[in-house]
Amino acid sequence: MTRTLTDGDRRAIRERYAAERDKRLRPDGNEQYAEPSGRFVNLLDDTYVQAQPRESLDTDVHVLVVGAGFAGLVTGARLKQAGIEDVRLIDKAGDVGGVWYWNRYPGAMCDTAAMIYLPLMEEVGTVPSAKYVPAPEIHAHAKRIATVFGLYDKALLSTGIVSIDWDEASSRYVVRTDRGDTLRARYVCMGTGPLHRPKLPGIPGLQSFRGHAFHTSRWDWAYTGGDPTGALMTGLADKRVGIIGTGATAVQCIPHLSRAAKDLCVFQRTPSAIDARNNHPIDPEWFAGLEPGWQRKWMMNFTTLQTMGFADEDLVMDGWTDISLRIRDRMIEIIKAGGEMGPETLLKAYEDSDDEKMSEIRDRVDSIIVDPRAAAALKPWYRQLCKRPCFHDEYLQSFNNPNTHLVDTDGKGVERIDETGAWVGGVHHELDCIVIASGFEVGTSYSRRSGYDVTGRGGQRLSDCWADGMRSLHGMNVHGFPNLFILGFSQAANQIANVPQNYVENGLAIAAIMSHADASGAVQVEPSQAAEDAWIDFITSVTRGIRGGMDCTPGSYNNEGREMGRREQMNSSGHPGGPIAFFQHLEQWRSTGEFEGLEFR
Repeated sequence: MTRTLTDGDRRAIRERYAAERDKRLRPDGNEQYAEPSGRFVNLLDDTYVQAQPRESLDTDVHVLVVGAGFAGLVTGARLKQAGIEDVRLIDKAGDVGGVWYWNRYPGAMCDTAAMIYLPLMEEVGTVPSAKYVPAPEIHAHAKRIATVFGLYDKALLSTGIVSIDWDEASSRYVVRTDRGDTLRARYVCMGTGPLHRPKLPGIPGLQSFRGHAFHTSRWDWAYTGGDPTGALMTGLADKRVGIIGTGATAVQCIPHLSRAAKDLCVFQRTPSAIDARNNHPIDPEWFAGLEPGWQRKWMMNFTTLQTMGFADEDLVMDGWTDISLRIRDRMIEIIKAGGEMGPETLLKAYEDSDDEKMSEIRDRVDSIIVDPRAAAALKPWYRQLCKRPCFHDEYLQSFNNPNTHLVDTDGKGVERIDETGAWVGGVHHELDCIVIASGFEVGTSYSRRSGYDVTGRGGQRLSDCWADGMRSLHGMNVHGFPNLFILGFSQAANQIANVPQNYVENGLAIAAIMSHADASGAVQVEPSQAAEDAWIDFITSVTRGIRGGMDCTPGSYNNEGREMGRREQMNSSGHPGGPIAFFQHLEQWRSTGEFEGLEFR
């Protein structure tokens, strides 16, 4: 139900937003988080698959794809579709899937609709069970892509990279691994993904806790009991459990912890915005009747509406498109009433629509939570897109369970941890187990997140090249690093509501570039300095987005509340026209066959 707000209501909302933001501002920004060390030093290890002994390889490969998540899988599939057969995946994980290999915590599922989130569904024949599908089903889809396109055949799994160095004489990258391999790759595609290196909260005393502790990305099923399919975690029946974090991961696993634990303390610094999910099964007969090409149509429809464009219908109909449709329709109302199209009109439409939407989300808390104090603490006081929106139909309800206790830290976080528990506001909470739901590193250096560096022409390191901010052409190719392809969304579409769409579209361009190089006899592909400079100037010429930036509560979307300098601006920039404009630009660019800005040698 749409809320009607007075001007006084809106002023009060803005004052509250500012007050809540100021509570959470920290001078250390991303430095508040710690790398795995001490008792958590093995957090980066694979606890799911034991690496099997094998002989080291010393071989050439046409395309080496680093990372076997959706970025690597989709790119590998696109290359195979283009007739490029010598493609080898490499990943430190024991199987494909990327984040969906690592994330096996209870309740794990994607909050983007399966119809657009699972890439290449038409190509591999996947039929989703529901609008939103659980992690095991997403992992199964990733494995299906690898099987259908023969990407398992040469894959090097349970294999970490030590170094990647360009050899000018052979026009190849020499890649060395922790299994003793030496791979000489004509092309290297970097698909390590934005969310794969777990981080720890920098809480004093975390290492001193004598109870059990683990990160959600390495869920300890041997301790908790249960399994990723949702079986009750019987091992927690007599345990006092504390979970640190209330972001997207915690929102999904807290209902399961609430059902299983003797007592559950949820330590909250900033509440998430929890909208209804309204999940429902997918009718197989309806799905079978979709026309060929349906998935790209759905992806483009979602992205068009999610970025406030116009479409005849909303195919996905979720929380992402809801807020954008509200803003779009509000703009139309303002213009019909005599307003002018422009930044001020857009800002007013955004603020008015967001005020109403977030008021509804806060009202939803009151309609569900029995305890008024808990309800007050669970209300998010910031704009919806300041943090990743969450959608769930069981999270808030968990706080009505007598064993589940919200420990709100009033924006300060847990003060310290000792041998037996955690301190908040001078009160000690005795715990047997601590679950760390602090997420993955965002905003740290490329070499830190990957664990190695890439050297290009003249021994230049990629980390040095990007020390003052990422540089690229289309977010894919980097001057000084021939034959290197970056698989991501930065400096390109920046489509974060449905990340796999970036890989689906970019993969077509990468396959076209390599095919052109091979057909023309070129052994090096690299953007010119002029082309790279022009692209950087273009994407940084306009600051796109209306999330609020420095007005937002601190989080990964706004550099933890710290000022966005040139480096941060470059790392977060994308096509000024938005995702659809970038996808259209890229399609036109590759379709000409000229690949303007790239040099083929």
